[in-house]
Amino acid sequence: MWRDSTLIGFDIETSGKYPLSSEICEIAAAKWRNGQIVDEFQTLVRVRVPMGEEVIAIHHITNEMLNGAPSVETAVLDFHKFIADGYLVAHHAPFDMGFLAIEMERVRLALPKRAVFCSSLLSRKAFSNAPNHRLQTLIQYFQLIQGTAHRALDDARACLSVALKCFDKVGSDATIATLLDYQSVPLMWSHYSVADLRSHAVYGVLVEALEAHKDVQIIYSGGSRPGVSRTVHPVGLVRNPNGVFFVACDEGDTVSKRFFLNKITAARL
Repeated sequence: MWRDSTLIGFDIETSGKYPLSSEICEIAAAKWRNGQIVDEFQTLVRVRVPMGEEVIAIHHITNEMLNGAPSVETAVLDFHKFIADGYLVAHHAPFDMGFLAIEMERVRLALPKRAVFCSSLLSRKAFSNAPNHRLQTLIQYFQLIQGTAHRALDDARACLSVALKCFDKVGSDATIATLLDYQSVPLMWSHYSVADLRSHAVYGVLVEALEAHKDVQIIYSGGSRPGVSRTVHPVGLVRNPNGVFFVACDEGDTVSKRFFLNKITAARL
């Protein structure tokens, strides 16, 4: 039964929306076992590129707060150890997994094998009558302890609490397998790997462009200009159950577009 398992709520804060082009600045997790939180993990993470005021206004983590914080390599190694014995839960889990999978691979850690629960997906199904399914709304809906929004440890505790409400709704005798079937959307860490992209003749160029913040010429087989070479400024990479997208702005444009990765047939820096 799921109540016999170890469950771990986790959350990250970042310097931007997209992995590869942005960085993790905080990681936290809350470990639940035998009906209570038994351990917690939290660390700020030093970033290489100073964060802008727009993102600081969201999570209120300043560049000065990150002075002396551990490197992302150290933070991810410690986080990887902390989560080894449990089933993971995050709110909008694909976002967190997209950032963390890349950093795990960079330090040559094996990606976790267990599927991840998403408290957003679960709550949409279990509590469809909630006003909306943002984490802060659900905290109020369930009358949970109100922590500091967009700080990783408080959000990790909150998403764990929301998931527990959803699991209770399914039933105390449900198994982990039953709950994963109930979620219906499989969230596997392997889907967020970039190792396969790096070794690809086309996709590897896109990864390099994102990490170096360099413009790239692409040929896209879809859209209004199929097969025509175009120069774009890379913004990010989106990997989720609905598809993989390269997010970029056309040369001279400030509006970003999503390009299906499998429709990009050529790329050159």
